Amino acid sequence: MTFKKSLLMATAALALTAGAAQAKTLVYCSEGSPEGFDPAPYTSGTTFDASSRAIYNRLVQFTPGTTQTEPGLAESWEVSEDGTEYTFHLREGVQFHSTDYFTPTRDFNADDVLFSFERQWQEDHPWHSYSTGITWEYFNSMSMGDLIESIEKVDDYTVKFTLTRPEAPFIANMGMDFASILSAEYAAQLEESGNLDALNQQPIGTGPFQFVAYQQDANIRYAANQDYWEDVPAIDDLIFAITVDPAVRAQRLQAGECQIMPYPNPADLEMLQSDENINVMEQEGLNVGYLAYNTQQEPFDQPEVRKALNMAIDKEAIIEAVFQGSGSIAKNPIPPSMWGYNDDIEDDPYDPEAARQMLEDAGVTDLSMSVWAMPVSRPYNPDARRMAELIQADFAEVGVDVEIVSMEWAEYLAQSTALDRDGAVLLGWTGDNGDPDNFLAVLLGCDAVGNANRAQWCNEDFEALIQEAKTINDQDERAALYEEAQVIFKEEAPWATIAHSVVFMPMLNSVEGYVMDPKGGHSFEDVDIAE
Repeated sequence: MTFKKSLLMATAALALTAGAAQAKTLVYCSEGSPEGFDPAPYTSGTTFDASSRAIYNRLVQFTPGTTQTEPGLAESWEVSEDGTEYTFHLREGVQFHSTDYFTPTRDFNADDVLFSFERQWQEDHPWHSYSTGITWEYFNSMSMGDLIESIEKVDDYTVKFTLTRPEAPFIANMGMDFASILSAEYAAQLEESGNLDALNQQPIGTGPFQFVAYQQDANIRYAANQDYWEDVPAIDDLIFAITVDPAVRAQRLQAGECQIMPYPNPADLEMLQSDENINVMEQEGLNVGYLAYNTQQEPFDQPEVRKALNMAIDKEAIIEAVFQGSGSIAKNPIPPSMWGYNDDIEDDPYDPEAARQMLEDAGVTDLSMSVWAMPVSRPYNPDARRMAELIQADFAEVGVDVEIVSMEWAEYLAQSTALDRDGAVLLGWTGDNGDPDNFLAVLLGCDAVGNANRAQWCNEDFEALIQEAKTINDQDERAALYEEAQVIFKEEAPWATIAHSVVFMPMLNSVEGYVMDPKGGHSFEDVDIAE
């Protein structure tokens, strides 16, 4: 059966079950398959869209369209004068989803908060290693294990986090996807049955939509949570139609097979913008695309080798060919729209002759390496294969032979964390909370080595600066430390910083209420479809 036929059949089936009620169905042509439906072990926006942003809530949430925090499952909170105690007062009357595989007997409470964080924090917790190969990449990359001293259930609706040190971005961090709240009661049911993997396959949350079914690499179905503690979504049924090829996503949008699509191919933008039935929203992305060298492998353990390779990359050609006007050259590991950005830093010049000489001076000749290319389009890199081909040609000009490597998205993310990974990997990042710490610590900190730090780079001076910045509340003081850290980053060159991009979001004119998220997520709880 073709994808189109199966999607139409699924949509028709949903419409029949709605009957006279005329259920509203929104089809979102998503760009890839989720790694799972428990968001905490992962860092991919593709996974977060399919899990945390549809199914779950967090203690804190972000006001739509901003990086400002507001109450979520916690109605309010207090912070001690020394900045080490955070007391959250939980919302009462919030219900977990009721499905054919789980019926809750109680409302959300403090036990669920403790379960959601302790499983990531405590190595002896029964759910710490509940699935083969599972890691708590975000939790560990953010040094949360060292940060948390205790998590205390004060009463059923009060939880106190005690920290080992002040942590300026802590509240914003509590609004991030890894901090989604899961049901402790559901986990206990799964533990009793011995079916722990179901936590990642048949999710239960408190969010605006509840999980219905997943057909691997084809579609995900959700239904509106009729007991949602905020406004019940106007959309009755939500379908993620997984469509990896951006050109095919555009075709399906124009054909009306889906109402919204992300990450259009830059070459298709003019066509989409000229279609009178389509609205193409856009905004500056809080993102960066990069090439991360494995700094623990020879010869990429030498900064001068990394700098030489950076000087061999023609970034202007990449911006023209890959982004086609929708991107700008990146010189720093954070976007220029973010506070703490160091604009005084000069980018590595494009100079193949100097690059070749630097490699020779470093004793590097006849170098063969791999460049990993993502199999999916992302806002920071709409066509990683094309980018890899351009880098391959650039490196050939300085005597470096490149093999392009790619694989399925979940495998790509998992394998690229390996300490013995060969060569360099194309990846990128869209900020999750608007704080520089979310880039510099998560992607380049020592605790992130082997996880989100794909460069496997740990620099003591850089680490001291970003750790000190966490403990200071004054934003100007923090910004000065981050600016200094960027100087070290540029000198050491664990990445080739490639691009920042504008993010485009095409949708049919019938879609109402969609708000673009500066953090790159896609949420549909406030979306409606015009009659």
